[in-house]
Amino acid sequence: MSSVRAAVLGACLLVPVAACTSPEPSPAPAPTVTTESAGPAGVVPAGLDRFYAQPLTWGDCEPYATSDDIRSAFGRTGLQCARLTVPLDYGKPDGDTITIGVLRHKATGNRIGSLVINPGGPGASGMYAAAGLSSQVANTDIGKRFDLVGFDPRGIGASEPDVTCLTDAERAEQRAEDLEADGSPAGVARQDAESKEFADKCAERTQFGTAMLANLGTRDVVKDMDVLRSALGEEKLTYLGYSYGTRIGYTYAEAFPRNVRAMVLDGALDPSQDEVESLVAQGQGFGVAFNDFARWCAARRDCALGTNPAAATQAFQNLVRPLIDNPVRLRDGRVLSYDDATLGAIQALYSQQLWTVLNAGLNELKSGQGTTLMALADQYNERDSSGRYANTQDAFTAIRCVDDPPVTDRREILEAENRYDQVAPFLDDGRPNGAALDPCAYWPVPNTSQPHEPNVAGVPPVLVISTTNDPATPYQAGVNLAKAMKGALLTFEGTQHTVFLQGISCVDDIGSDYLINGTLPAEGTRCTSQ
Repeated sequence: MSSVRAAVLGACLLVPVAACTSPEPSPAPAPTVTTESAGPAGVVPAGLDRFYAQPLTWGDCEPYATSDDIRSAFGRTGLQCARLTVPLDYGKPDGDTITIGVLRHKATGNRIGSLVINPGGPGASGMYAAAGLSSQVANTDIGKRFDLVGFDPRGIGASEPDVTCLTDAERAEQRAEDLEADGSPAGVARQDAESKEFADKCAERTQFGTAMLANLGTRDVVKDMDVLRSALGEEKLTYLGYSYGTRIGYTYAEAFPRNVRAMVLDGALDPSQDEVESLVAQGQGFGVAFNDFARWCAARRDCALGTNPAAATQAFQNLVRPLIDNPVRLRDGRVLSYDDATLGAIQALYSQQLWTVLNAGLNELKSGQGTTLMALADQYNERDSSGRYANTQDAFTAIRCVDDPPVTDRREILEAENRYDQVAPFLDDGRPNGAALDPCAYWPVPNTSQPHEPNVAGVPPVLVISTTNDPATPYQAGVNLAKAMKGALLTFEGTQHTVFLQGISCVDDIGSDYLINGTLPAEGTRCTSQ
């Protein structure tokens, strides 16, 4: 599968948009260091007593920051951070250990407990997401009743060790050279070689090597989350998962059904869908989102794609396809490749809040400039102003490769590429597709999970939120997950990826009432942005 398509699959909005666009905080004084022993709480699996009973030492969050943006977010008032120790391999609890970074904003009112959140990815920082949401929910019922807790899953962000595959220089070089190779035998061979090299580097450069990679998946993340639940002193888990975070949610419910208090799963992954079907379904979602953008754009006098939405796909292709052979050189010496231009567009399609930015970027491209589209692609890749990259993309691949069986049937890969072009024609680069293997085909350890309908007997009803025109996690996936978990479905009519706690009062009121009081919406409940 092509580089862009493999990267987009599952790499859903890394932090809710509202968290990314909130005002810059004023520096806060460092919190007092305190050690709290709240565990063990609830059921403790055999042999894990010392982990479930461990105290947490809360202090300043600045040492946990891995980028300038995260450091700024961690400066918000009232944030505390700690490290949770967990086994590298739960099958060997007396062996090597790793640590999980945890961030907390304490409840401001009559506290119910902790609300643990994950923003998606896989590979996104839950600490960063919680920091971003903290100021937004502080004066709401959620902020008053719950400690807001975010954690960086194993191998990600502030958790140690982190997954390391490519250096910053290698990532920059990879982006500049346009990996969307043609489907010729030579092009496929080049992509195959790069995929194998990437897999080898992940094993060589990540601490604990293949042992870390083998225990990196969602199977192990949910075990860490149960240790966290106990260390926080919670008998039952209250959880909010966005996007890939919904997979963490339903996997936790299956592994620890007696330990669930409540779950909001927003922007669901379909638990029974394999990688190829997920890829094509996601492509269709982006195709629909692009058409919605085209209609919105056509009503503007400055629309870069013209006034006829039916011609927008061709207009977009006319703008970006020349970058394959002639990338745009930017003032800082970097070049905007075809991959980066299309990835920038994909980033903007996650939310209507970025449509104006996308139109501006496409208008720039018409005049031979690429600064705005590059900034969008940088945002997706989590590249800061100094040229440093978060390890999100490395972790995304590593987690995906152990969460699902590899796709090695080249006929199946080629068919998926062709189907993708049909459902998302704006991303068709005009060149013949090839059946190149991705890094998972060369992964040095076997997968530890596979698609299946979760067995969640005994789990309290959960709330699934699904958006009608979600570009990254199609609406039907939420319908299917709600049915599989025998939960309630809340439909939001809109074009964006995830919606809870992002300023839509109808959704926020229903979700908050459920988390606080356990009240589920009536069947067929729908919300709009009006």
